[in-house]
Amino acid sequence: MKKRRGKMSKSYELFIGPNHPGIPGNFSLHLELEGDTIVSAKGDPGYLHRAFEKGMENRLYIQNLALIPRICVPEPDINEAAYSMAIEDLMGVEIPERAKYIRTIVLELARTTAYLLWMGGYAASLGLYTLSQWATGDRDYAIDLFAELTGARVYHMYIWPGGVRRDLPAGWEDEVLGFVRYLKDKLTDYDNLFFKNAMFIHRARGVAKITQEQALEWGATGPVLKATGVAQDVRKDAPYAAYGELDFEIPVLTEGDSWSRAIVRRIEIENALNLIEQAVKKMPKKGPVWTKMPNPFKWYVPEGETYAKVESSRGEHGFFMVSDGTEKPYRVAVRGASMPHMFTIAEKLLVGARLADASHILLSLDICPPEIDR
Repeated sequence: MKKRRGKMSKSYELFIGPNHPGIPGNFSLHLELEGDTIVSAKGDPGYLHRAFEKGMENRLYIQNLALIPRICVPEPDINEAAYSMAIEDLMGVEIPERAKYIRTIVLELARTTAYLLWMGGYAASLGLYTLSQWATGDRDYAIDLFAELTGARVYHMYIWPGGVRRDLPAGWEDEVLGFVRYLKDKLTDYDNLFFKNAMFIHRARGVAKITQEQALEWGATGPVLKATGVAQDVRKDAPYAAYGELDFEIPVLTEGDSWSRAIVRRIEIENALNLIEQAVKKMPKKGPVWTKMPNPFKWYVPEGETYAKVESSRGEHGFFMVSDGTEKPYRVAVRGASMPHMFTIAEKLLVGARLADASHILLSLDICPPEIDR
């Protein structure tokens, strides 16, 4: 019970996180409740790696490639791509055609792993642990592909300025197509167990609704915005890598609730698999994968500023970079979708919700805490 102005209040405080299965990562949520109804919610970040941006300004451009994947662990490659694109823009570098397709494959494979992790977490927040175990296992198949391609399972450091670090190993294209076929077949099982499950529909439909006007005003992007009827996607609006050569539709729904955001992501998984398939088939079979650059320990990027953006699994993800002509970036700012989704949207949507719904509301917004602690 809380004491307010000399009177006893019926509300009480509840702290969730920073280490709790109901939180999407190392993040703390401070709730005030009356019964099981949330009357106020406040996010409490700062439990992860911090000061990425300032750290980048004190390191050589090449050294930052080991730092930036940690800005979002479930989908590290988006940081490599946006960071590299910013440097390439400032240096006036065009990457080879084959590298564009390889980047696309890597980014869509990363998107798939991110959505599998999200799906497992969302299902677990509703008590459906079977799907969580399935998604973890299937994600591991994709991680094995990353390990074979890059030598690392989580932080790949594969996309870098000028293209990619090395060409595809022999037989890798067939392996990634085999994974695509496997997961496409497995999606039917995911649908039957989860997306068509009456429990999921009952718990998610009509919960935490956002109107299209609110989504635009609050800075929503990605599935959160698409679920309100706005067909916005960086891959379509400002194509990069090989996306301009590939066919896909932007999934949109209009309900703007937790259910809609989940269904948009379900469609996005299928889109990602189709894009991988297209990219492998259309990719030039031979050719360079890296534009020759100066000694990476002596990159003197020309003075100027730029903003490079990609479409992450959560929405627009960009790097604003300022160069003063030295071997280190003068200023770097990272725009991740998690900041507005947490501090502008989640804190509003949680008010009036039941305590049991807090976790899946957060997961419906797909918040990645390191993007906040950057």
